[in-house]
Amino acid sequence: MDVMAIEIVVPAVSGAVQGCVYGLLGLGLVLLYKSGRIFNFAQAEMGAFAAFMTAFADAGSGILPDMPVWAAVFFGMITGILLGLLVERVVVRPLFSAPKVTVVVATAGVFLFLYAIEGFLSGPGPRSATRIIDGDLYTNGGLRITNLGGIIVLVLGVLAVLSALFFSRTRMGTAIIAVSQEPTATRLVGISVERTAAFTWAVAGLLGAIAGILLSGTNGVIAPGLLTGLALVPAFTAAVFGGITALPGAFVGGVVIGIIEALAASNIPKDIMPGSGKVILFGALLAVLLIRPAGLLGKET
Repeated sequence: MDVMAIEIVVPAVSGAVQGCVYGLLGLGLVLLYKSGRIFNFAQAEMGAFAAFMTAFADAGSGILPDMPVWAAVFFGMITGILLGLLVERVVVRPLFSAPKVTVVVATAGVFLFLYAIEGFLSGPGPRSATRIIDGDLYTNGGLRITNLGGIIVLVLGVLAVLSALFFSRTRMGTAIIAVSQEPTATRLVGISVERTAAFTWAVAGLLGAIAGILLSGTNGVIAPGLLTGLALVPAFTAAVFGGITALPGAFVGGVVIGIIEALAASNIPKDIMPGSGKVILFGALLAVLLIRPAGLLGKET
């Protein structure tokens, strides 16, 4: 592989894989916004909490038995679902009639609470994360795609398609949209607003858990606030870039954002532009918002 290919193809591929994780978190963000016009600032930390529980189960820490990797991952995913249900019931539902900005601030409070709990359980420093699978799927010169990277791409693709079909083909998907647009009218036709909201947050918790487990497995470590620092802003950017009301847009936005960030960080020297990946990312987002405010796949609402 020649030098130009290494400078372009290698970071583009690694960025696409990283972007798939952004897209996974973005799917959860779009789902909650699409259903209730809520930006969840705790989405990444909910995933981190699930990743912590996965690591604890994998290592047999505390009261948890030493589980096989597959059982630990399943335990982490269940944790994500239960956490989503708990946040909806304890934090979101009591604020259902409050201004949306109040709910957004409350989700920031959820992030701080989870951050403190993780620090209490594990300490402030990093600990080893669960490695789901080792080995390489493809190698060629400087290009390397791990088996875990392949799983990340596959998982996001499947979830993006299922999410789009869910909203367009199922009664629950239609009910979620109806609740977001006119909750009073949906009650009159027999749709439970509370049950619909609980289901939405449970799915968002599951998506966050999958993203957290995969991203921490890629990094090899997990620490309080680490996933929020690494992925929340890119995930928000991916959601807005692709279209905050379009579930497939989170997938497209995540991959595009990951590639842009990786190419900029790899090819722009740090002495010329420190933090070049984030700077170029902001420029791309600003351009999309100025040219097409609804995002690449979104629609005006």
